[in-house]
Amino acid sequence: MPQGSGWTENVLVKRLLFTLLALLVFRFGVHIPVPGIDAKELALFASQQGAGLLKIFNMFSGGALSHFSIFSLAVMPYISASIIIQLMTVVVPSLEQMQKEGGVGRQKITRITRTLSVLLALVQAYLLSAGLEASRGPNGGMIVLDPGLSFRLMSCVLMAAGSCFVMWLGEQITDKGIGNGISLLIFAGIVAYLPSSANTIVEMVKQNSGALLGALGIVAFALLLVFAVTFFEQSYRKVPIHYAKRLVGKRVMSAQATHLPLKVNMAGIMAAIFASTILAVPATFLSFKGAAGNVWLSDFLPGHWLYNAVFVVLGLFFSFFYASIVFKSDDVAENLKKQNAYIPGVRPGSETAEALDTVVTRLTFAGAIYMNLIVIVPSLVGGTFSQQMTFGGTSLLIVVGVALEAIRQVRAQLATQKYDFLIFPSHSRDTTANDTRL
Repeated sequence: MPQGSGWTENVLVKRLLFTLLALLVFRFGVHIPVPGIDAKELALFASQQGAGLLKIFNMFSGGALSHFSIFSLAVMPYISASIIIQLMTVVVPSLEQMQKEGGVGRQKITRITRTLSVLLALVQAYLLSAGLEASRGPNGGMIVLDPGLSFRLMSCVLMAAGSCFVMWLGEQITDKGIGNGISLLIFAGIVAYLPSSANTIVEMVKQNSGALLGALGIVAFALLLVFAVTFFEQSYRKVPIHYAKRLVGKRVMSAQATHLPLKVNMAGIMAAIFASTILAVPATFLSFKGAAGNVWLSDFLPGHWLYNAVFVVLGLFFSFFYASIVFKSDDVAENLKKQNAYIPGVRPGSETAEALDTVVTRLTFAGAIYMNLIVIVPSLVGGTFSQQMTFGGTSLLIVVGVALEAIRQVRAQLATQKYDFLIFPSHSRDTTANDTRL
């Protein structure tokens, strides 16, 4: 079917080109600063921010915060709003009911999430501008040239508008591109650090030839981490499911055997993001208040034993909490019972729910251990080789996870469009003809 194949490839190419164009627009906006900033003092100040909330904002925005760009907030308000709404659906009955209403309910929740995103963007922009006014560069110079209420209001409007534009851009990638737009924007921001990280390693080796062994060890370890993340992110526990004979219309369907795939790392990257954000508060306090002399508080910086211990506890807690939100064993057991399906050796209903709870608990524990190791071990290895891991475990989890999801989206697009050609061959030929004329 050469015509159908050509049509499929042409549509996919258009989606890929649209996605690349949208990412280029995002990267262009990262370098447009808010007026009234001393760029040199800001660059020196940003270089000293080793950890904290500012580093997390800067990572998700692709370095926009280090320029105090109009895209400084990027998708952080939207992510925060989405997390808040997800947590509130557990305790607010009206939101839980909206979630069960199908497409109409999801549209309502989306509107609420967008409204909350705008409010959070205004609050976060004001706090950032106010904090920047109170800060000074390493040379003692003012970062904000003309501080005051007018600067704060202008920063709030520009950064909130920039965040809304980035949110809209992510939705356009989801609709007209290859999908998963918000995650792809975060992916682009993190990957933008790779050239500078590679250049840092090269310059370090040039200045000290003895550091070559350590640099090679860091590169080899990074490749090992990529392999480990890829392996675990694609790992599933297959729970066997059997369907008894059932009547569908006027046909009797014979018994079938299939499986229910349960992901090992069911919480994904969200548990790591929650834990990192909470532990970033002490580091932010150190950055702004100059409390570096506080030895006890300094233990909350990445790489220290107290930071690692608390991160493991928070990682376990958020992994189980998020898994309980995304997977409800009672609902799955009820759906299986309605479809006349069962797990071999387990009675339908409450016993099926208990069996699924046991499997999910074990998988979540294993996924939490894996996630904690990926986040903590890089800093420990960097200290062993006397090198700094410029590409952290959280960033690695996001990059590899989004890349794997993008590959699945492309394969799904190819499969969907091939099926469309089989169902609507005349429409596919017309589309191919129009594309050829263009």
